[in-house]
Amino acid sequence: MKLTIDHKSQVPLHVQAEALLRKLIESPEYVGGKLLPNEVELSKELGISRTTLRQSINKLVYDGLLSRKKGVGTKVAESKSLSSKSKNWMSFSQEMSARGIPIRNFELHVSWVYPDKRLAGFFQIKEDKKILKLVRLRGRPEGPFVYFESYFHPNVGLTGEEDYKAPLYEMLEKEHSVVAMVSKEEISALLADELIASKLETSVGSPILFRKRFVYDIDERPIEYNLGFYKADSFVYTVESRRE
Repeated sequence: MKLTIDHKSQVPLHVQAEALLRKLIESPEYVGGKLLPNEVELSKELGISRTTLRQSINKLVYDGLLSRKKGVGTKVAESKSLSSKSKNWMSFSQEMSARGIPIRNFELHVSWVYPDKRLAGFFQIKEDKKILKLVRLRGRPEGPFVYFESYFHPNVGLTGEEDYKAPLYEMLEKEHSVVAMVSKEEISALLADELIASKLETSVGSPILFRKRFVYDIDERPIEYNLGFYKADSFVYTVESRRE
């Protein structure tokens, strides 16, 4: 199957490449888990960079159409391995929308900060490399119930000019071709200090649900370090597990 990219088209190269790869993996010769040509060969054939090609492949891995294994390569996913598990967790906006809960942004601040040792260690960067910090105070129209602090790896490509009122992970995928694939979380309880109490309009010492979320892309590279402080009497965090 001949693969060609129109370099004069206004359609982004990675979008064109994704469409071509979708056609390729639907062809009879690739049904049943056959390996795709390696990235070097494919990028040369298409006349695009490996980085651009990888964006397209990452999206198809996210959609469950391709699978990638280190040392083996990228192959077409067999039907029995297709799964929607990667889509079972969502951004806060998506979660609230799915529950029919109207959400208001009470505060939204974007700034560039130097990471402390904890953040530099997580992102595996030096402490003199600035990262984007996103602060959001959110809740129902009648009052806030969660305060978020998010930090992003500089390689994500955020400029600070993006629309942070939109669902975060949708924006990252659409504008920066970064697919949030894995979320690892730590949940604990703490008492509100003066800052959190003032933000959540509660008293100092009130119980707070504290959640750390570590978000990674398809290649399990860190993209976001998120801290969430939830007003305990206004929010229930539910986890559902199933045996397979």
